[in-house]
Amino acid sequence: MVKSNAHDIISTLEEFVSEHKKQLVEQVLAHRTRHVTLVFEDIDKPHNISAVVRTSECLGIQDIHFIKNQNAYSVNPTITQGASKWLTFHHHSDTGDNVSSCYSQLRKDGYKIYATALHEESSSIEELPTDQKLAIVFGTEADGISEEAGKNADGLVHIPMYGFTESFNLSVSAALCLNTLKGKMDGAFPEISEDEKLELKAEWYRRIVREADLILKKNGIEI
Repeated sequence: MVKSNAHDIISTLEEFVSEHKKQLVEQVLAHRTRHVTLVFEDIDKPHNISAVVRTSECLGIQDIHFIKNQNAYSVNPTITQGASKWLTFHHHSDTGDNVSSCYSQLRKDGYKIYATALHEESSSIEELPTDQKLAIVFGTEADGISEEAGKNADGLVHIPMYGFTESFNLSVSAALCLNTLKGKMDGAFPEISEDEKLELKAEWYRRIVREADLILKKNGIEI
């Protein structure tokens, strides 16, 4: 068998993908971004993170990071409406310092990290520079981010609020942050590279085509 690559996978599976679906994949790829990513630390309400996953996919975000020190989560398919199958999840749960390992990966990938916090030294999400890749970190609704997550971030950020209530729901917070940042970029996030589009297209074709891996194997393509 030959080792698979994106071109092999796409050329083998494309005959099983409808023209409508092919066009839809191209349309979605044209708006996919890795310029902004979201990070969630020890989220304790699965229905909220499921709503975030759906919102992120709708707005073109490709990557979501999960720091898991105490709480695990499971996606609710009724809430996500299938959004999770199109995203790339990064789970940080196997080290003694999952915040540090997550932040190290993000910085290696070129991200500036901003942790959300209601703090007098935090900046408004409206003030963040958007000429660099941004990772926005969220904590639990009850306790917010951990001290470590805040201390080791490149900065703290908050969403301006003008009422008596002290915080937004997690999914609303994520949506507001993403929409604000998108607006600062003239209404469109920077696209992923052509190589990244090719890799995602191959991955998505494998998820679209029933028994895709079996078809690839029969054609001598190793996954």
